[in-house]
Amino acid sequence: MQDLEPGTALVSRNHGYEVVPLGRGSWVVRRGKPDVQRTHKAVMNHLAAEHVASLLYHYRADCVLDVGANTGQYAKQLRRYGYRGRIVSFEPVPEITEKLRRASANDPDWHVYPYALGREDRTDTINVVYGSMSSMLGPSEFGTTRYKRFKRSRGQEIEVRRLDGLLDKVLDGLDDPRPYLKLDTQGFDLEAYAGGGDRVREFVGLQSEVALMQIYEGMPRMAEAVATFEADGFEITGMYPVTREETTGRVLEFDCVMARADAM
Repeated sequence: MQDLEPGTALVSRNHGYEVVPLGRGSWVVRRGKPDVQRTHKAVMNHLAAEHVASLLYHYRADCVLDVGANTGQYAKQLRRYGYRGRIVSFEPVPEITEKLRRASANDPDWHVYPYALGREDRTDTINVVYGSMSSMLGPSEFGTTRYKRFKRSRGQEIEVRRLDGLLDKVLDGLDDPRPYLKLDTQGFDLEAYAGGGDRVREFVGLQSEVALMQIYEGMPRMAEAVATFEADGFEITGMYPVTREETTGRVLEFDCVMARADAM
């Protein structure tokens, strides 16, 4: 038996469990040899989720736009961490969109749109990659070397829409909308953001994966992305490593969480 805190213990027949505290009443428990990379990622994910939940509460956000939703992992996490407002998920790949719709079926305030967001309304082709790495952009040489799955990608025709053209419908029914924008589009975040036009200033906060290493051709680096958001009045409230290069320890991407201080 291993005591974790008063009133809580890990009971097992065998030894060899790794226990990593995440916060009050929360731990990562794994059997076998510690996996430093996976444990670090789990800790960062937990810290980022708690930070976002707190931000949504303090800024009274009532609608989260989940752009690049995949199968709904982020939306489910929002619910687990206490957010009860509207969620609007965007996912353009048809078979993934269907999985997303099934995930949201029992949540009446979670809505799904089968679009990618971009700078203009159009039909385009997305590179569909196994997992959550499908992108409007092709992989870079570095990305192809790191992620073998890129070699098995395929093209899929999808619909791209501007954010500002959808926003009235997305926010319909909210008396005093205070939206929050989450972007996870595999290198296409600034294109999705550009489609918001002047209406991006209506968002109380945003979240974007910003890159230090270019996994996709033409994806903006962190300095360009952060400068674009800051020019519209957003300020950094947290930075959390998303992926690392195992051999060197270099961070490839950060989850950048931002807010408009004048919206508090």
